[in-house]
Amino acid sequence: MEIHLKIIGVLLILLSGIHVFFPGYFNWKEELKSLSLINRQMMQIHAFFIALVVFGIGLLSLFFSGDLVHTRFGKKISLGLSIFWAIRLFFQLFIYSPKLWRGKRRETIIHIFFTCLWTYLSILFFLIFWK
Repeated sequence: MEIHLKIIGVLLILLSGIHVFFPGYFNWKEELKSLSLINRQMMQIHAFFIALVVFGIGLLSLFFSGDLVHTRFGKKISLGLSIFWAIRLFFQLFIYSPKLWRGKRRETIIHIFFTCLWTYLSILFFLIFWK
């Protein structure tokens, strides 16, 4: 289990770093221009804090995998992380519109990759809790 957590840790740290490119990739300067200042800043600030939380989970998984696997407190944290990622998976499958990826090769690949990643995270953290 610990090796899986270390792999996840690296993946999540990389994922958090990708958030730096979101404003340019999604053209936020133009796309968010029509929003009020509060809504525009909420988008930017929430994206930052999502990246920060993902980075933190990555660090936890990479450097404290033994604690997550072998301590009661780690198992409770793992249950919480399992629920967190399961909810993220639910959103991936049922909240995001298929119009965002269906019929688009790159977006479909990204959709499938993240569906698999959220599933892997949900199951792994649950298995850590359960054992």
